[in-house]
Amino acid sequence: MAPPARLTTALADIVGRRHLLTAPRRTRFFRRGFRANEGQALAVARPGSLVELWRVLDACVTAGAIVILQAANTGLTGGSTPAPGGYDRPVVIVSVRRLTGIRLLDGARQALCLPGATLHQLERTLRPHGREPHSVIGSSCFGASVVGGICNNSGGSLVRRGPAYTEYALFARVTVDGRLELVNHLGIDLGADPVEMLGRLDRGLAADAVATDGRRASDHDYAAQVCDIYADTPARHNADPRCLHEASGCAGKLAVFAVRVDSFPTEGATRTFYIGTNAPARLADLRRRILSLGGTLPIAAEYLHREAFDLADQYGKDQFLMIDRLGTDRLPLFFAAKSWLDDFLARWRWLPANPVDRLLHAAAARLADHLPARLRRMREGYEHHLMIKLSAADDGGVPALLDEWLAPDDALIECSADEARQAFLHRFVVAGAAVRYQAIHAGRVAGVLSLDIALRRNDRDWFESLSPPIADQIVHRIYYGHFLCHVLHQDYVLRRGADPAAIKTAMLDRLDARGARYPAEHNVGHSYDAPPPLAQFYRTLDPTNSFNPGIGRQSRRRNHADAARPPLSGKE
Repeated sequence: MAPPARLTTALADIVGRRHLLTAPRRTRFFRRGFRANEGQALAVARPGSLVELWRVLDACVTAGAIVILQAANTGLTGGSTPAPGGYDRPVVIVSVRRLTGIRLLDGARQALCLPGATLHQLERTLRPHGREPHSVIGSSCFGASVVGGICNNSGGSLVRRGPAYTEYALFARVTVDGRLELVNHLGIDLGADPVEMLGRLDRGLAADAVATDGRRASDHDYAAQVCDIYADTPARHNADPRCLHEASGCAGKLAVFAVRVDSFPTEGATRTFYIGTNAPARLADLRRRILSLGGTLPIAAEYLHREAFDLADQYGKDQFLMIDRLGTDRLPLFFAAKSWLDDFLARWRWLPANPVDRLLHAAAARLADHLPARLRRMREGYEHHLMIKLSAADDGGVPALLDEWLAPDDALIECSADEARQAFLHRFVVAGAAVRYQAIHAGRVAGVLSLDIALRRNDRDWFESLSPPIADQIVHRIYYGHFLCHVLHQDYVLRRGADPAAIKTAMLDRLDARGARYPAEHNVGHSYDAPPPLAQFYRTLDPTNSFNPGIGRQSRRRNHADAARPPLSGKE
């Protein structure tokens, strides 16, 4: 193993000293996840081309160092950051944020995305062509990368599209004898030499180099999957073998240089219905009836509990207003500025914790009400809320079903265009609101426990009921999710003095007894045990355990040597 100083010198020669970070203060942003505890790293390398990325990987593998590939660093389970507790080798984080290239293929029906390209950038690139990516503005973060979504089999709110998936990828792997190898499964002839191949992608490629050979660039079968309401398994979850293929679901065990993904026609006119009820069984019945219609599925069907409504109302207001007033195009600049300011102010020990979050929260609280009056009335009258968005051209028979299903104790409104936009935006800011609550009340709570679960497709008893020993340790229960897919996000703000790890263990035991799977779409990270088939998939991809070791709470040691698992953390 090469001395650390020799490795950092080699990395600086490749990416330039400006793009090699070694001081802890400068690497902290990359070592800490969106909700995860921070670990340690020898350095952060930020290559500016695919050729540089290859050379960085080669230097790290030659030196016997661990590589953790990182794109947007928006993960919720620590899946692209070092885990606390250390490793048996030096760790180099390789940030691919500078590698943002996107090239449209086949009349924009597909896109070739480099590892740092974000969903937002892809959405903006496809917009003039009347197309959109697999996912749009999501449920938990903004700025996620396309490749990150593929590597994590990320899902999303769009019912018809399922998890992010492709069988077209260009990736590097470490072979069983410790060699770095480049594998081209893009369906694009790039040559044979790695530097030559990656140089061609860096410079752009000719359209006639692209071939279609019958492989899939999205999950074509998901609509049928989600409609099987009699199945005793979830529609989608992170460890589903159906969607584990090379880069898809690899969780950083491969170094992905590029992927080919499908795009989809932009939806035209839409209709949105907002439903309120106080009976969870009523929504369970509606879900089964919609999925049994046999027509075109809704575009989205998002669930929101009253307590989640309230938390988003109070602690997500500034994010809501920013997106509503400024649009999404300016958000990356804002979040970059906030990250810089957070890092800068962290030097001043006398400031209260999280000063930027406190300032934004206080400013938003002084502004006028941001939610439509009819949504407010829904909140006052009903505990359970469901938003259903349909294609106006082909509504699948859902409006007629809603009229038939509606009972005197339920409520149904068809939203105006403004109400629809605001309702879904309010739903979007829930996850950020939980993080904001923790930032504002850091000294008064034990943290936020976030669970991302997939229920069985045939499960009618979907709404959670907690017994007093657990419920008494929770300040807020925040329930929201993708209802037709039976994928739910359940965030718990824990009372000060509560034991997050013990509560998490009890929660997961309850989910196991219900036949649920977890996580549903956010990667096992360092927060969940990888089930045996998923752990074997990781070992097959990375036999020497050189890339992202410890993922799924597996061994962090070279060649997957046995080691005691770290204790289960209650924090994501």
